[in-house]
Amino acid sequence: MTLRPDLGLLFLHALPLDGSMWSAQENLLPGATYTPTLYRRGHSVGEWAASALNEVEEERLIVVGCSIGGSCALEVAAAAPQRVAALVLIGTKADHRPDPQLHASALETIEEHGLELAWETFWAPLFSRCTGQSVVDAARDMFFRRSAEDLRTGITAFHSRPSRGDMLSMFRGPVTVVTGADDIAPGIRVSAAQASAARDGTLMIVPDCGHYVPLERPERLNEILRRVISAEHER
Repeated sequence: MTLRPDLGLLFLHALPLDGSMWSAQENLLPGATYTPTLYRRGHSVGEWAASALNEVEEERLIVVGCSIGGSCALEVAAAAPQRVAALVLIGTKADHRPDPQLHASALETIEEHGLELAWETFWAPLFSRCTGQSVVDAARDMFFRRSAEDLRTGITAFHSRPSRGDMLSMFRGPVTVVTGADDIAPGIRVSAAQASAARDGTLMIVPDCGHYVPLERPERLNEILRRVISAEHER
């Protein structure tokens, strides 16, 4: 396999975590891997996408996003389709129907009841029961490194993101949709429909895993990503 010097790997993190959630993936493409933390790069996934694109030097990208990071990945593909070679969407729901009540509830929980209750209410339940407690604790520590302002920005970006289901059929490159078998948001049914909607879509279901595949089953995700990278190098 001949390595392409023009190929970069862009990872976009989930809410309420940060770029360090990709520590197990950052050596897959040494010297050409980007793991930005997005909260202070704007107030929308579109602004985040534009900022992340400006950071990447390589001409061609494999863009990998988890949860809201997947929504941001779709914005990257919409903004620069000529640069995006492949998409990997993990626990991502491309279509979006605003839920103002849930948005307000998340903000109210942080502002009036604190971060601990917000974690236990909105994010801790997204892990599989099969996931080791040390993994959940590490994610919780990552969460508590974020400021309340960062989290409010992320929540608002998540709830105001555009609906991008159309990108699945418009994007000309391969789309790998990854879901934990135990993920409840969006889950296997929605993930399967998204893979089917893509021109060149593949569904990968990771057993004994919830929403945060990069943390819960990093070895399995790395296998998937190596195949995506290899396929692109061989083009």
